[in-house]
Amino acid sequence: MTFSSRPRAPRAVLFDLDGTLADTAPDLAAAVNWLRTERGLAPTPYAILRPTASAGARGMIGAAFGLAPGDEGYEALRLQWFDRYQANMAAHSTLFDGVNELLDGIRAAGMEWGIVTNKPMRFTDPLLPQIGLAHAGCVVSGDTMPHAKPHPAPLLEGARRLGLDPAECWYVGDDLRDIQAGQAAGMVTVACAWGYCGATEPVTWGADMLLATPAHLFERLREVAGVAGVPVAAA
Repeated sequence: MTFSSRPRAPRAVLFDLDGTLADTAPDLAAAVNWLRTERGLAPTPYAILRPTASAGARGMIGAAFGLAPGDEGYEALRLQWFDRYQANMAAHSTLFDGVNELLDGIRAAGMEWGIVTNKPMRFTDPLLPQIGLAHAGCVVSGDTMPHAKPHPAPLLEGARRLGLDPAECWYVGDDLRDIQAGQAAGMVTVACAWGYCGATEPVTWGADMLLATPAHLFERLREVAGVAGVPVAAA
């Protein structure tokens, strides 16, 4: 658990979704491996796919097929992956341990929480009720605004929907883009090491805090904001 200095207390905590609140990698990986088996290819090992989950189709297709946006065949795979994932997006996805207790503690302290994700609305809107996140104070998806993270616009919109100044919010995510967006929006940034974290080490991202579990985030909120002692899964 690291932090650069004592951060200001928040009035709201905004979260990334995939790899931060929810472990959605199993269903994301299953969708891309379905594409491989349909083509007579062996499934890509889950250990290779999981770290790319926060990058969505770009990460999954890149890891499973070695293709990037603009490459021949990428767009067709992306559209097929979207359809397959939408049909089975909550088969194995769950909240990370301690997330329910963390969100309950935030609300019990009179603070708000919301979701700002790059996941498109076609997935976000049906997924959240299925994994127990329908009560978010705000939801900003990847196509809600003209720009997605690392642009700050989605985070600024999340703060606006909560009626808060961005400086009154913390932003929590498991990808470098999350920290870049939070910094550009003027929010305190939290890198969550329990997430997917991609190809780079979160210690290099320059976040205000790097925390190992949702319980550690809860403890930090208690320190700086006096969050009431709501039980959280052990760190």
